[in-house]
Amino acid sequence: RPVVEEVLKARDEMVSTHAKAAPVPLHEGETESIIGNSMAMQEVIKMIGRVSRSDAPVLITGESGSGKEVVANAIHRFSRRSNADYVAINCAAIPENLLESELFGHEKGSFTGATGRRIGRFEQCNDGSLFLDEIGDMPLPVQSKILRVLQSGEFARLGGNDSLNSSARIIAATNKILEKAVAENSFREDLYYRLNVVRIHIPPLRQRRDDIRPLAQHFLKRIADKGGPTLRLSEEAADMMENYNWPGNVRELENTIYRSSVLATTDVLLPSNIPLGNLGETTTRVRPVPSKPPKEETTADTPPESTSNASSNGRISVEQAVETLLNAAEKDASLELLPWLEREMTTHAMKRTGGNQLQAAKLLGITRATLRKRLERFEIEV
Repeated sequence: RPVVEEVLKARDEMVSTHAKAAPVPLHEGETESIIGNSMAMQEVIKMIGRVSRSDAPVLITGESGSGKEVVANAIHRFSRRSNADYVAINCAAIPENLLESELFGHEKGSFTGATGRRIGRFEQCNDGSLFLDEIGDMPLPVQSKILRVLQSGEFARLGGNDSLNSSARIIAATNKILEKAVAENSFREDLYYRLNVVRIHIPPLRQRRDDIRPLAQHFLKRIADKGGPTLRLSEEAADMMENYNWPGNVRELENTIYRSSVLATTDVLLPSNIPLGNLGETTTRVRPVPSKPPKEETTADTPPESTSNASSNGRISVEQAVETLLNAAEKDASLELLPWLEREMTTHAMKRTGGNQLQAAKLLGITRATLRKRLERFEIEV
């Protein structure tokens, strides 16, 4: 109970400063924070409070960049092991022949280049926590040795005969579906069950859009605290970011905010200052939506231009639809393509859901607050 109360208290303090999300990479010595307005992240915070009271292995799942290491760090920080060592290892970044030595250590002369005894991470984290990131990429021979430690707490250094003990708590993370890996015999089933005692899943950022704005504001504040420019998001920029899918999750958002702070020419970030996508290209600023719809060939029910590229069943692919729309925009300079699409999608979503704003927002993949702003901006009758 005291641990849960401490976690919730820390969360409330972060809420009061309007910074409630999970920054991913930090410099040495900095404290990471769990930030999340969404219900999904609130559940993650509650799980951290529960699992911190025990020494049970924890398996954290989620896409790359979603903040798995932040959660692992928080579990250690709020546990009774917080004063002991916490070590994170990326199992995918270390070659197999070196990973075993990294984890279990080695004796002098155990292999070429072993000029002395080396203490492994299990030995170092005896009373602490060992975070095994990307454990789904761990080679099978090393998996079997990890299993032995989890079962008996015993291991031996490479080239050594002495049996050593470790009570290190294992926190593992992966962006892979381990059940599929077990079925394909690329991951040990017995190790999977040993690790999957407590499971915490972190949804991708596109499924918790309520976290995007406070995350962005948190990263802007951190930039300012480190001596960078003091910036704030315009409402249009925040809306645009909430409507982007963020395939790189929190890591991509942090990188985007950093790039934006470099490109900014004023203290307010506009949509044109926010580089989205892998190419880092800034978006163009949206002009006011015309009161009348585009020309006759561009009605709410049919896309601009004819659908000459349609398939035999009368339907066209997404790529064909996009090309048709872009061709229409090239021929008619007055066509406000993106605003028109935004308005039509919003109108049709409201019609399809019978005016239910919650369902319409879910259908469009945006927050209800963003939907309301669109309804007001486009003067769409509810």
